[in-house]
Amino acid sequence: MIQACLNGDRHPRAHPRLPVSPDAVARATRAVVETGAFMVHVHPRDEHGQESLAVEHVVGTVRAIRSLVPDVGISVSTRDGIATDERAKLSQVSAWPAPEQGGPDCANVNWHEPGAVRLAGILRARGIGVEAGIWTPHSATAFVSTNWPWQVERVLVEVIPGHTRGSDGAWAAERILAALGMSPAPVLVHGEQAWAWPVLRWAQRSGYDVRIGLEDTLVLPTGREAHDNTELVAEALKTGGGAPTQWPVPDPL
Repeated sequence: MIQACLNGDRHPRAHPRLPVSPDAVARATRAVVETGAFMVHVHPRDEHGQESLAVEHVVGTVRAIRSLVPDVGISVSTRDGIATDERAKLSQVSAWPAPEQGGPDCANVNWHEPGAVRLAGILRARGIGVEAGIWTPHSATAFVSTNWPWQVERVLVEVIPGHTRGSDGAWAAERILAALGMSPAPVLVHGEQAWAWPVLRWAQRSGYDVRIGLEDTLVLPTGREAHDNTELVAEALKTGGGAPTQWPVPDPL
């Protein structure tokens, strides 16, 4: 299954078809779902295109999506850097409504960030599922030392260039997975930037769910800039993915 990550923390001018406004995100969601994505991950924005955890921006984005695609699963980000500090993050997320009242279905919690366990608890109390974002073997070890592996909606093994010392790409994913052990929750594996396509193809061959979209990469395996999120999802769905991607594809800044 493929999760489409529509915008991430990219600047609004990073790509001509990067969806930023609630209406644009909703239209992009409809397009990727029609192409074959099973859910979307979005970073809600404010009126100026800046990422936001404020309830009005999160709910506005979620409701816009559901007005066009009522049944799609919606995941949002809680990454460090969106709010001014940990206290502000926890306060803003505490105001989110449950999914049936306009809140997201789930939210990504990066387990290496301060306050991750508290944040996960707040989300669960609101009836919002938790996606545990695991970037390193150390984060995986910390995660499995808690009771959270049995409470999350899914585990995201996230290969971010430069964050797994001594390894990258599929090797980094394998190291994180080894530290996780047998996860009781579904596992989704993805890479970002240069490792988006190599990790996606490795994960598909290994039987894991994957994600792709303009958050993770702006280019196709050939190096050509993707037209939009839909083209990235369509490429990921191709059987075998065409020619094997052996080396990382540059992601233009």
